[in-house]
Amino acid sequence: MSDRKPYGVNFESWIDRQIREAEERGEFDDLPGKGKPLPDLDKPYDEMWWIKQKLRSEGLSMPLPPTLQLRKDAEEALAEARAARSEREARQVVEEINARIREAIRTGLSGPPLNLLPYDVEKVVAEWRAAR
Repeated sequence: MSDRKPYGVNFESWIDRQIREAEERGEFDDLPGKGKPLPDLDKPYDEMWWIKQKLRSEGLSMPLPPTLQLRKDAEEALAEARAARSEREARQVVEEINARIREAIRTGLSGPPLNLLPYDVEKVVAEWRAAR
């Protein structure tokens, strides 16, 4: 059997030549990201990468399931309470999120398990005082 390629064309060398000639003409000079590392290259593979990238580029977001949204809100409320200007403000923030947590436990929310209990108001306020 012969090592000759069909039609006498060595496909790889033809492609290599096309690329080299295009580079020489400068056809790759204005490609986006030229000379920059690929974004997210060091992150683990995610099957949904292209959807997440599209959402980011379009400035869109997907709403979280209610239980996850409440968890996120609770974390933000705790941070807000720790940064409060007064003990009264810290206490109010914790009491408000606790009311939402209690309501969610009582009525149930859709999504993954809530796995969240109301915060100990006195403990959070004591942490707030200690940080001052």
